[in-house]
Amino acid sequence: MFGVIKPIASGSERKLIVADGDGDSDHETESEDESDAGNSSLADLFTEHKMILVVRTDLQMTKGKAAAQCCHATLGCYKKAIRRHPAVVKVWERSGQPKITVQTKGEESLLILQAQAESVGINHCLVHDAGRTQIAAGSATVLGLGPAPKHKLDQITGDLKLY
Repeated sequence: MFGVIKPIASGSERKLIVADGDGDSDHETESEDESDAGNSSLADLFTEHKMILVVRTDLQMTKGKAAAQCCHATLGCYKKAIRRHPAVVKVWERSGQPKITVQTKGEESLLILQAQAESVGINHCLVHDAGRTQIAAGSATVLGLGPAPKHKLDQITGDLKLY
């Protein structure tokens, strides 16, 4: 297990459709045009890993709705990472799959965080609500980041408050 783990870059965008228990379907946007700048090195496989879930507070989602959206983001990140970075996923799984939930105030800041993650090659998944219950259709609700080395995620989200 020597070398560099590289993401697959096909230059396309895919959408996954998932459903939660409240009958609401949500879309997770996967951008497959990621930079090679953040590839995990062998040394990264020996550091602490985590996943960050960034929740928009301006949408005033109920706790249950926010939890469902976080589940969508977690599953989206996991599915993407298992294909692209299986060694990173194994490190994360062996350390208990830590997930930290933080908050941001609006869509603009969520998109800035997504762009920062993409620029350094951090695995991510942005969840868009289907609009069948509390939130307007197409609203970006949660950004999942990782699993990735803790020090890389902290550079992007370290100043955000816990949710």
